[in-house]
Amino acid sequence: MRERTGSVRRRGRFQMVSPRSAPESVRPMLAGWQRKYQLAVVACDVVVVLAVTAVLAVVTGASAPWRTIMSAVLTQVAILAGLGGARAWSPSILGDGEEEFRRLYRGMFTALVTLAVSGFAFDFGQLRPWVFVALPAIALIDFPVRYILRRVLHKRRQAGRCLLPVLAAGGVGTISDLIGRTRGAPHQGWRVEAVCTADGLGIGPDGKVDGVPVVGRIDELTEHVKRGGYRIVAVTADSYWTPRRLQQLAWELEDTNAELVVAPVLMEVAGPRLHVTGVLGMPLLRLSAPVFTGARRVVKEIVDRVGATFLIAVMSPFLLFAALCVKLSDGGPVFYTQRRIGKDGRAFTMVKFRTMVTDADRVRAELLAENEGHGPLFKMRNDPRVTRVGAILRRYSMDELPQLLNVVAGSMSLVGPRPPLPEETEQYGPDARRRLLVKPGLTGLWQVSGRSDLPWEESVRLDLRYVEDWSLALDALILWKTVRAVLKGQGAY
Repeated sequence: MRERTGSVRRRGRFQMVSPRSAPESVRPMLAGWQRKYQLAVVACDVVVVLAVTAVLAVVTGASAPWRTIMSAVLTQVAILAGLGGARAWSPSILGDGEEEFRRLYRGMFTALVTLAVSGFAFDFGQLRPWVFVALPAIALIDFPVRYILRRVLHKRRQAGRCLLPVLAAGGVGTISDLIGRTRGAPHQGWRVEAVCTADGLGIGPDGKVDGVPVVGRIDELTEHVKRGGYRIVAVTADSYWTPRRLQQLAWELEDTNAELVVAPVLMEVAGPRLHVTGVLGMPLLRLSAPVFTGARRVVKEIVDRVGATFLIAVMSPFLLFAALCVKLSDGGPVFYTQRRIGKDGRAFTMVKFRTMVTDADRVRAELLAENEGHGPLFKMRNDPRVTRVGAILRRYSMDELPQLLNVVAGSMSLVGPRPPLPEETEQYGPDARRRLLVKPGLTGLWQVSGRSDLPWEESVRLDLRYVEDWSLALDALILWKTVRAVLKGQGAY
């Protein structure tokens, strides 16, 4: 039997919504590699919890060993129960997306509240170090461990292993879009291996769809699933599909080891805004409006200001060294300031380390014919205006660090869309203008997805995806990925 994994959600023209709310008992059986990966995640979580609590017990348990042992056991039970209650080990969310880390955080937070309330209710002061030391230490270790496990899984998928065989059924155009997206992001774990169309025909003389064979008509779909052992049936848009036919297909697949995934016709909307609800016996997708205010935004503001201040303090020796290198390189100014457009179209002055010659703006007009940028962007891979010191700073995005001052001042955020130039916004259409609904960021989805190598349209798509699907968990994931993107230096010039 072929292998499967949890369902994947992709933003864009094709968007998959999986029935994750279904009971675990009716979901397809897990493949061998899935069980091993789930076991590895559970084992690592347990080892981290036991190791941290054991160390703290040794440090604090000399005076009252039995009370210390009791506190350690209560902490272990609270954390593991919290993770279990938050379904932090569900195979459907392991290995991809921010939902895994959101549930991990939810489980940890539940354990913290449980221990804190228990200590207060039973006047058990011995729990204080476990609440304020053990739990934060476990979280600081466990989140990176989960990320390392995910990276191992992604490398295996990029090597063609641990992939989920998919049978796609629908229109040729939407199936082609699905195939292109899965090939462009193998770490998501999908591989389209067969296609069913309404007439059983593909594209061109070979009768395939982007190299994937057409195995038959849509009305033969169930037979092909049973014979081929596919683990996902991806239904894409086509006039063949009616509510009755989809319902019949769902019933027929109940006796197979395949999971049905249906693609609604939505653009760039997923995550916390998309909800499946039942109305009058019909499953409907409920789309909530994007939220740009409220408690989560207050938390984001606090994290931005405090985090930027902390980073400036910690990195001050390096910032001073970089400033000295820029000054000594040609005697020009250390900083380069530029007008950018922020939230709601308000202009602000963005600060960067100067990486070009002092008359770079004048020389730009002479280089327009050699522009390699996409859309309204001006980019050159080998820009002659960049100084030797500036090239090093740009390679690792160190020239962006003074923007921490903009974050402290409130004109920028740690995570958000790329801050545009005024002339760029003049060319914005209605879709791109939605980028201005939130503060621009020091980093963002564009930063961890290729930076200057991205086409203009893809850069806009990623920024819009951030605006539409924003969450604190997504911010945390982007910040974590930014470190790796900066160290690799990919797409920075």
